[in-house]
Amino acid sequence: MRIKLIANPVSGGGARPRIQSAMAELQRLGAEVDLCMTRTRGDARTFAEQACSEGCDRILAAGGDGTLNEVVNGAAATGMPIAFLPLGTVNVFALEAGIPGRLEQACALAVQGAPRMITAGRINGELFLLMVSAGWDAEAVARLRPGVKRIFGRLAYAVSALEALLLQKPAPLQLVLPDGSCHAGFGVVVSNCRYYGGHYVVNRGASMFRDDLEVCLLRREGRLALLKFAWALLLKRPLQAPLVEFMSITGAELRGGNVAVQADGDAWGALPVHLEAVPRAVAMVLPAMSDARPQE
Repeated sequence: MRIKLIANPVSGGGARPRIQSAMAELQRLGAEVDLCMTRTRGDARTFAEQACSEGCDRILAAGGDGTLNEVVNGAAATGMPIAFLPLGTVNVFALEAGIPGRLEQACALAVQGAPRMITAGRINGELFLLMVSAGWDAEAVARLRPGVKRIFGRLAYAVSALEALLLQKPAPLQLVLPDGSCHAGFGVVVSNCRYYGGHYVVNRGASMFRDDLEVCLLRREGRLALLKFAWALLLKRPLQAPLVEFMSITGAELRGGNVAVQADGDAWGALPVHLEAVPRAVAMVLPAMSDARPQE
């Protein structure tokens, strides 16, 4: 088996030693490995596009959720199987899909596992695997400084979230459905999976094996509402009305002025955006029981 190993050496604060160990383990398992190290944003997508014309059997994305997102956007349309070696700070996709955190087990899955078709989301033509959000948390992602993230890991997100809460008042936005109905709010998380930022759950019904996306819309205005939202997540308590509104969608328009957007943990830009569910979009190499509910 020929594997294109697309690896981000700065994932998780510095992943070079683990990448070299992964390459040795893949070769031990009998794979022929072509290693490509990323240097800047966009490299993983370019390498994935190239792999599709180089006779590779599958791609192994080694890094965080952002690296995986790029690989998926570079290769999904060709049907090339994609495996994931979680080396990032949070690795939400690995948590959701049950991909092992141990390097040896993840490499064995990459070589021996079978690909399965999963649903993805699409934002303005680009695929996402996990979620898109707009509002406070996306503003926090936009304010995140890479140097601080490398040093402090997950704590950097907390610092950035506090900055966003204190410095910018939540702005209104609108979720417009295909039937023309409009739902107003002050933040939104559109999910293809249950987990959010780690072992926290926003949309409990979301699944990469369903043909739609789950929406959690923050209905209440102000910083106090955001604090209630964040506190419920931290305590792993279900989010409930009237603080939030839940719905399932196959597509929608998100509108608003000066509202930040993030996709799969990376800053995207600002509203407006168009979202849609894309069933059977990606061939992911997954554990056999990855359609079981993750443990909270």
